[in-house]
Amino acid sequence: MPKRAATPAPSPLVPPPASRPDQGRQHGQPPPPQLKGRARYHSIFALISPYFRRRRMKAFATTMQLHGSERILDIGGGPGVWRLLNQPGLHVTLLNTETPVLTPEDAARWPHLTAVHGDATRLQFSAGTFDIIFSNSVIEHLHTWENQQTFAREALRVAGHSGRLWIQTPARQFFIEPHFLTIGLHWLPKSWQLHLLPWLSLWGWTRQPSKSMTQAWLDEIRLLSESEMKQLFPQCQIRKERFLGLWTKSFIATRSKNS
Repeated sequence: MPKRAATPAPSPLVPPPASRPDQGRQHGQPPPPQLKGRARYHSIFALISPYFRRRRMKAFATTMQLHGSERILDIGGGPGVWRLLNQPGLHVTLLNTETPVLTPEDAARWPHLTAVHGDATRLQFSAGTFDIIFSNSVIEHLHTWENQQTFAREALRVAGHSGRLWIQTPARQFFIEPHFLTIGLHWLPKSWQLHLLPWLSLWGWTRQPSKSMTQAWLDEIRLLSESEMKQLFPQCQIRKERFLGLWTKSFIATRSKNS
């Protein structure tokens, strides 16, 4: 069994400020001790996520009928998925509540990527500012159903009547919980998850979380069902992203040019 951390990090949900977006690595140096578990955890994702992300971004480009010069608002995103798409002519605005995710190297390599501070539930943009509203695995991090409803209303407002939309989120019905990397525990009451996650998940084994850290993550994450996605985005098509062609692993609310 893993050994629990004696004390929680100052903020269990937000890493200390860093000049790079890779879990605290700066100037080629190893991450500080409090981020080593986070780095181990993300190294596991680095082994399995590129395939799914490349497939998703290929579907995004096809569904949205990209010409390569669209104005895109990425709510809560970073430069990684846009590197996978490799269309440097896109004008992408990355909106986040924390430290900007673009390093000087990113900005030089991808001049059309812009990082701004903002709140997904109070977007500072008017309708029609962007051609496409995009979000990848963010809406499930908003703590409550009420916040998720506000997120959806704001995304639809900024998209306007004719704007395109692509909002992806992991499916609650999928047997693997993608944040904790565990099987089936997310279907149990959260009071049970609080005690089981540190011992029965890859997240727990690598992060060695305190009880308060586990509770904070449980409070933050609220996975969505298909019916909830339809309720949030009633005028959108709800696509199903499948694992091995059998199980629905995520939902994507889409609205394209022809919708």
